[in-house]
Amino acid sequence: MADITFPCLDAKLVPTEKVQANEYNPNSVSFNEMELLYISLQNDGVTQAVVAYYDKKEDKYIVVDGFHRYVLLRDRFKSPVIPVVVIDKDIKERMASTIRHNRARGKHQVTLMGDLVRSLVEKGWDDATIAKHLGMSAEELLRLKQITGIAKVLKNQDYAKAWEWEQK
Repeated sequence: MADITFPCLDAKLVPTEKVQANEYNPNSVSFNEMELLYISLQNDGVTQAVVAYYDKKEDKYIVVDGFHRYVLLRDRFKSPVIPVVVIDKDIKERMASTIRHNRARGKHQVTLMGDLVRSLVEKGWDDATIAKHLGMSAEELLRLKQITGIAKVLKNQDYAKAWEWEQK
């Protein structure tokens, strides 16, 4: 087995006022992504602890990864505690760790996202439900449906007439 540690097994709840952002994270998320994270926390709970460095001198936990979870827990959920996993690294290693965490998240492949949307339609979710739970706009959802040939799935659906032709 490779030489690896498991700090994730030593998560602890820390008073929110003892957690603070670092000063170097270049990552930002859009409003829509932040709302999706909020929905995720609301529906799934906190599934990942914030990664932090404990500054003994300041008696503070400095966020290395999980800044947006921290902000939502603090500001929107008004949580008195934040789940934290501590790593003991110097500032250079913490900065590198922040970037590794940011970059390791990956991007969703369009075709696979389209397949997932098609599957949710087949399982009975309507557009509004899919958009809400996946954090998509109506336009993005429509594009994914078009890419994956969702027309086949919807071909037997009944549609209301938008207007009727009237001859004069």
